[in-house]
Amino acid sequence: MRVETNVGSRELKSLLPSGKPDEQARTAIFLSGSGSNAEEILRRWTEDNAAGRRTTFTVACRVPDAPETSRARELGKIFHLPVVEEDIRKFYHDRGETRVSIATPRGQQIREEWTEALRQKLAPYAVSFGIFAGFVPLTNLTADLPCLNVHPGDLTYRKNGLRHLVGLHEIPVERAILDGLDYLRSSVILATPVSGKGDDMDGGPLLGISPPMPMEVTETQLEEFRALAAARPERRPVGGFRDALETFACARQNDLKKAGDWVVFYPVIRDFAADRFYVDQAGQLYFRQGACKFLPVQTVQYAEDGSRELLLGGE
Repeated sequence: MRVETNVGSRELKSLLPSGKPDEQARTAIFLSGSGSNAEEILRRWTEDNAAGRRTTFTVACRVPDAPETSRARELGKIFHLPVVEEDIRKFYHDRGETRVSIATPRGQQIREEWTEALRQKLAPYAVSFGIFAGFVPLTNLTADLPCLNVHPGDLTYRKNGLRHLVGLHEIPVERAILDGLDYLRSSVILATPVSGKGDDMDGGPLLGISPPMPMEVTETQLEEFRALAAARPERRPVGGFRDALETFACARQNDLKKAGDWVVFYPVIRDFAADRFYVDQAGQLYFRQGACKFLPVQTVQYAEDGSRELLLGGE
């Protein structure tokens, strides 16, 4: 489909870029480290193809930012996919920087230059959307094409009207712990373009969430964790805080990968490539059912068996 349409007086726009009818959407999978999320996506995509189940997208290439240390080359060989490389650490080092960061104007400039170099290498693959499967660097490729990102936090959880479980690394999990939540979820969002230091990176449309994964924290632990958080320096040290709160959060985030990321990410990708997600002019998300039934949703919850629950209404 991939067309604009109208529901009542509202004009809806597909989040999937226009393409030729009956042509599968082409995607690139971006990764930084072990590639476990990327491998799970490729495994399920390959199994669907082998079993004759209709797939809604084709994987054009793999894109690592750290080709020497990630598993991108290995996975490229396993799944017979080309690897598009632009080593971000080398890119910064060659320009006189010892740290890969966008905390300074110079760092932001280099990030844009790196993005442009990657953009040129991706051009021949005619990618229509990206998949960020554990991709660390913030990049304005998100301004060129829609990029789906899996996030270790329940982005339906709000405080003062704002998404609260946001941030890099284990920060969303730590925030859930410190707020006394007894569960975690993974969310899949449409990544937004980076501005400044990237503080608004988790503000895009919330396409899907996983079921809640129970998390047990005793009252004694919670008191200890809150005391540790209050005593931390304002700026996160290189390598992390390395305290009990961070250790506990990292362990729970690792649990969430299988219970959350692997449950929600692949079905959202399938639905996105099947042109099921739309927005109106006010940014309200809609989910397309059938040929022309569009329902306003807060998001979609995906179960382990692949079934969906539409959470109706707006955020």
